[in-house]
Amino acid sequence: MFYCSVLFPKPILPFQVFSLSHTRDSSLFLPLSLELRLLLPSSSLRGCCEPTNKTENPNKARRGVRLKLRSTMAAATCTSMRFLLSVSVTLTLLRLGASNSEGDALYTLKRSLSDPDNVLQSWDPTLVSPCTWFHVTCNQDNRVTRVDLGNSNLSGHLVPELGKLEHLQYLELYKNNIQGTIPPELGNLKSLVSLDLYNNNISGTIPSSLGKLKNLVFLRLNDNRLTGPIPKELAAVSSLKVVDVSNNDLCGTIPTSGPFEHIPLNNFENNPRLEGPELLGLVSYDTNCS
Repeated sequence: MFYCSVLFPKPILPFQVFSLSHTRDSSLFLPLSLELRLLLPSSSLRGCCEPTNKTENPNKARRGVRLKLRSTMAAATCTSMRFLLSVSVTLTLLRLGASNSEGDALYTLKRSLSDPDNVLQSWDPTLVSPCTWFHVTCNQDNRVTRVDLGNSNLSGHLVPELGKLEHLQYLELYKNNIQGTIPPELGNLKSLVSLDLYNNNISGTIPSSLGKLKNLVFLRLNDNRLTGPIPKELAAVSSLKVVDVSNNDLCGTIPTSGPFEHIPLNNFENNPRLEGPELLGLVSYDTNCS
């Protein structure tokens, strides 16, 4: 706790700021407390908050000048501290607000899934940040970077709200019983490195919006019920190193440009309607695909 009559009319505790967000996550009090201590060291507060107008000998002009100068400097110091504190609290609340919106997106996913093993039990929507949830990893700014739910005996469907996790790098939902389609909104995950949805029961087409994922390295969609062509837009994702769409019901032809030049053909096998590599425009891309 710190107190300064110049800065605040009464003592303020770090957790009082968090009460605005109605959080019960006490583990989040510490970062703000540390920020305040860094910005407002006790020695500086003493200089700011000690009386600056002591006039033990008011008749001495020299001391009066020194006291006036000290008062001016103290006022400037307190103004600077007030500004730094305001910036610190504002940035902290902005980070928490972002984390809260990401928590809403993940909680929407939880509601769309059946979880017989209670893997998602810790996903409590009353907490201000999902960074304390199991199977969720955050960066130092409390932004979600990983969702690890592979082989978790989950069923249900994916939700468009996942596209709001703009700092997400790894979305791991392999070896479950996920049904439905791949939301096109996943193309908004500009930081995504790995999309692992293999060994599920996903149907529909591969969204062309995945071609916007310029940081994507791993795209594993094998062993599902996907139909339609392999989006040509994926050929523009130069970062792709691994693409596996085997054991689906894809159609058309396999692209050969961009990263597809180095993808093994067995990563496309067991798609009865999918034909060999496209022959440089001599074969229609959507051949045998309706």
